[in-house]
Amino acid sequence: MQNDFLSAFILLLLVLDPFGALPVFIGVMRSVAPERRRLVALRETAIAFGLLLAFLLAGRGFLQVMRLSPQSLEVAGGVILLIIALRMVFGHGDAVGVASDGSEPLIVPLAVPLLAGPSAMATVMLLASRQPQHTLVWIAALLLAMLVSLVVLLAADRLRRVLGEPVIAAIERLMGLVLTAVAIEMILAGMKQYLAAP
Repeated sequence: MQNDFLSAFILLLLVLDPFGALPVFIGVMRSVAPERRRLVALRETAIAFGLLLAFLLAGRGFLQVMRLSPQSLEVAGGVILLIIALRMVFGHGDAVGVASDGSEPLIVPLAVPLLAGPSAMATVMLLASRQPQHTLVWIAALLLAMLVSLVVLLAADRLRRVLGEPVIAAIERLMGLVLTAVAIEMILAGMKQYLAAP
């Protein structure tokens, strides 16, 4: 049981990838008032956790009711990530889909797809479907992985001060290029699975 928990925690932490999310998170938070950033990070992480928990408990049934395939979820997430990545690369003021007028992000792009992306949704559904008798273990592993992600994101302001704006901007553009490749890979994987399905 302990090995199951540890394996699930490591897997979920790798899928959530909080360190990879830092450049996007910093870019989004640039338009948020400093005194609100911690609250926004906590709120978006809580939303992502709630969504992933819902997918863990009832994701496969929801997709069946809505007549949606996991492939469509993969392609939709890839398209959203592609839009975000292109804006990061070209350095617009709303680089990650958030206006520069001080408005706060809500759900998109931080909770979804940055934390609770298609890969994370698919992972929790896979855990639940393979060993449904260990649902409480999967919930505990998901909660711990989200808490670690929150701690990493809360350190973003400190990292920005240490590294400086030019370095952060360069990292943001570099991560935009990486995200572009990830998004294209997600779209291609979803299309490949859809075409291969009987």
